[in-house]
Amino acid sequence: MLDSDQIREFAERGYVVVPGAIAEDLVAAATRVIDELVDDAPPDPTTQGPHFYFPDSADVPALLGLLTESTAWAGVESLIGAGKVDVPPQVQVALNIPPFSHRPGMHHIDGYPPDADGRPHTFTLLAGVLMSDQLTEDGGNLWVWPGTHRTHAEYFTEHGPDAFFSAAGYPPIELPEPEQITGRAGDLLLAHYLLGHNIGGNVSDHTRRAVYFRVKRTGHGPQWREFLTDPWLDYELP
Repeated sequence: MLDSDQIREFAERGYVVVPGAIAEDLVAAATRVIDELVDDAPPDPTTQGPHFYFPDSADVPALLGLLTESTAWAGVESLIGAGKVDVPPQVQVALNIPPFSHRPGMHHIDGYPPDADGRPHTFTLLAGVLMSDQLTEDGGNLWVWPGTHRTHAEYFTEHGPDAFFSAAGYPPIELPEPEQITGRAGDLLLAHYLLGHNIGGNVSDHTRRAVYFRVKRTGHGPQWREFLTDPWLDYELP
């Protein structure tokens, strides 16, 4: 459960980091599964920067448990509403392999390209679990642009929600200074879908690990156009 200050921070900045939200035993069990994924399908030895795995949630219960068996679920429901959250059908395991001297020049939002039926892959909330310590910047950290959840909604209100397709994931909005997400393994990131973000560089000595869940409020799909212009449509904030 998020407290009032955390909910206010999420509303104003578009994201919040909750320290120690995931118990050590859940992190340890999920780490073993990630180790198995890497052993079974290792990155090419020349890989630098991002490398992803996208297992189905049903196939990796220890990874899904980071969300559903921890306080993370209550945190998500604090924002979206109790009993109104769909269990994500897929998990993303995100590695960032050094050396990767990259600094993103701009943001993006997820969901492009769309499905064959023309519907984009929008969702309500990104829930991320840090699976390795990221105590300093430029260690594979996720970059975010605070407040852009509101700016994106203003853009889609002005240009119409179908401008999502012409933007192709990169709406041309004015950007504030970015911030890098830092924390320890077991910390929880909750970020609004419309928050601009991107992959950062990794000049540390360690591969950054994180697990991401793209969470939808029940009934989100048919309302994606309304959601792009009303960023709080899927939320029940006090």
